[in-house]
Amino acid sequence: MVDDEVLVVTHPLAPASESHVEALLDIIGAVTSVALVTTNLSNDSDIRARHEVMEISDEGVGESILVAALRFVLNQFRMCRTIHRRDEDVVLFFGATSYLVPILFARLRGRTVVLQPRGNVPLTLRLQWEQRVPSPLARALAGLVWGLERLGYHAAHAIVTYTESMASELSLDSFSSKLYPHGARYIDTDQFRPLRAFENRDRRVGFLGRLDEEKGVRTLAAAAKRLPEDVTFRFIGDGDLRPWLEDELADEIDSGRVEVPGWVDHDDVPDQLSDLRLLVLPSQPTEGLPTVILESLACGTPVLATPVSGVPDVVREGETGFLLDSLSPDELATRCQQILDREDLDTVSEQGRELILEEFSFEAAVGRYEQFLSSLDTA
Repeated sequence: MVDDEVLVVTHPLAPASESHVEALLDIIGAVTSVALVTTNLSNDSDIRARHEVMEISDEGVGESILVAALRFVLNQFRMCRTIHRRDEDVVLFFGATSYLVPILFARLRGRTVVLQPRGNVPLTLRLQWEQRVPSPLARALAGLVWGLERLGYHAAHAIVTYTESMASELSLDSFSSKLYPHGARYIDTDQFRPLRAFENRDRRVGFLGRLDEEKGVRTLAAAAKRLPEDVTFRFIGDGDLRPWLEDELADEIDSGRVEVPGWVDHDDVPDQLSDLRLLVLPSQPTEGLPTVILESLACGTPVLATPVSGVPDVVREGETGFLLDSLSPDELATRCQQILDREDLDTVSEQGRELILEEFSFEAAVGRYEQFLSSLDTA
């Protein structure tokens, strides 16, 4: 066990983010004492029952940019107040990498400050804000967040990323002296396992996630129309684009070539993934390492994904999955067909599962984090 206790600080939590935080708390909790400072945690969250939680506000980000900015500022001072009252040795900012005020406050209080990004926050915000305000303003606001984040990285004692590629994507190579590019992630490999033998699966390609612009759903819909008749495309999830998707692909849905089952409970995800021969994720570089990729590989389902952030470290071309260089519908459809026709796809399936067992099991994650926290003691 590590002597230093850890206080994890996060930004306002959406329901989809809770699993990431819960996983981190479980990992650290297996190494040392851990508590959480957060905002907008759902009342029925399992985190409340399993870990000590200090909720500084029950308000989310807010609908407008102005409200979001105000809450962003207020929450930073609330975080400072909570950090002042706590006595943990290490304060880990998980995703909250642009919260400069509490980062500096924690340093002034003599705490060891760790920043662990979950993805590209400035880019995510810019894409969201461009839907509501002129692009120049959205870029300027995102640039401000980027500047706060860079100052936070400079102030931190250590920076943790999921993989080396993620560190490079976020331009963190200049912080190599305090960068730990092998952060802790884990998948429950008992729950996420192949529930259907790969050789018994139909020629079915799928997407699992939010049905929105950021996930490339329109591109996937166009590609689904171009697939041969013996290939079925399944869109698993829900979101703003679901009505559009069902209208756009109405003929394909009627013929059975496209399936739109909608949102599925997380407990049902292994069954859905085990029904696919290929998972496709043409997303933008906003996430550090999408959990669904790890879950898919754990279920023995190869992945075709864009080579962004930490993805290439896990989706290894021709070994555990495949990388997508072009986002054109024609290229995407062609690549899907080529992959489905590969004679060694069952081997790729097996190797993906082996990768998760070796590098992303709970035991492996705990070992990496124990090593990291121990290194902070001696730094």
